[in-house]
Amino acid sequence: MRAMICAGALGALIAAAAPPALAQTAASDAEAMFRATTLSLSAEGETKVAPDLARISLGVTDQAATAAEAMRVDAAQMGRVMAAVRKAGVAERDVRTAQISVSPQYAYEQGAAPRLTGYQAANQVIVTVRDLGKLGAILDAAVAAGGNEAGGVSFDLADRTPAEDAARLAAVKALQAKAELYARATGYRIVRLVSLSEGEASAPPVPLPMARARLQAAPVTPVSPGELEVRVSVAGMFELGR
Repeated sequence: MRAMICAGALGALIAAAAPPALAQTAASDAEAMFRATTLSLSAEGETKVAPDLARISLGVTDQAATAAEAMRVDAAQMGRVMAAVRKAGVAERDVRTAQISVSPQYAYEQGAAPRLTGYQAANQVIVTVRDLGKLGAILDAAVAAGGNEAGGVSFDLADRTPAEDAARLAAVKALQAKAELYARATGYRIVRLVSLSEGEASAPPVPLPMARARLQAAPVTPVSPGELEVRVSVAGMFELGR
């Protein structure tokens, strides 16, 4: 973050076809800003809120002698996993296939050509859980039904607008306080806010790492959602006076 005080040139582009009164007003505004001392600042606002949904990556991986058999076994196993997840309370619209693949498997021995040993099929789905109280039970149900891989859990908000608005208010207050501090430090006062712009709001999903490995069922997996940090950055220009 940089702060800059300048008595600088702010140019104005006036269209040739503009009415004389409008052109004259725009020209006078540009001249006034050319003579003004300005302060350009940026600030960030943050709010913390509990997440209300989670996304989990679940998958099954199977091996067989042929590609067709590997795909058949894997599809049947994933069907059981998806049925268990839905039975645990997940709506059909919240289960999305993310990846389906089949690949040959080879054995490598020194001094010999690779030897085909079979085929591996993998199927992965992204599950959105809107009732976080059921998250542990849904994970357990998926594993009990045959899910043997997980890529992780991330927490998020179904509607970020209220949290982002709170962060916007905090950002503007921080910007105003910072401007008043710089004005006092340099012997000026704030005359008016000339411009205000917003950067991209950020509320990154909070990941809960989970090893991509074979899973074993356990009684009610504990899951802690924690808090999300929602941030908004703003930038403003202030006109200063004595």
